[in-house]
Amino acid sequence: MLVAFLLNSFLVAVTVLIHHEALNSLFLLGQKFSVRRNTAVLIGVFGALLAHIVEMWLFALGYFFMVHSDYFETLEGNFDGSLIDCAYFSFVTYTSLGIGDIAPTGHLRFTAGLEALTGLMMITWTASFMFLKMQRYWER
Repeated sequence: MLVAFLLNSFLVAVTVLIHHEALNSLFLLGQKFSVRRNTAVLIGVFGALLAHIVEMWLFALGYFFMVHSDYFETLEGNFDGSLIDCAYFSFVTYTSLGIGDIAPTGHLRFTAGLEALTGLMMITWTASFMFLKMQRYWER
């Protein structure tokens, strides 16, 4: 359980740091360059989307490590142990879509729950950031 706790803490902490740095960089980029308002919003959207994709792949690599180690259980269902299946499960979990064709067992259930909570927090953080960005650029 200690290994699972440490690995989950690492995944969440790195995800939050990636997201902070991405949004901070997008903010500084907006301060540095004078671009059209629509362009600024699009840069924000695509930059945040890229940050979310990197974060989901981070969790996917975590799942891949866990299912191929001796300390954790596995993912069951429509799962063949590949990295792409781990990425699919991560994307579904991070976005809280939860299709259910792949299910975690053992300590991976805790990881999946943490990823869903972390994804929810990162998505709402992005929504708040984009609201402020749009409010700034779309004022008349």
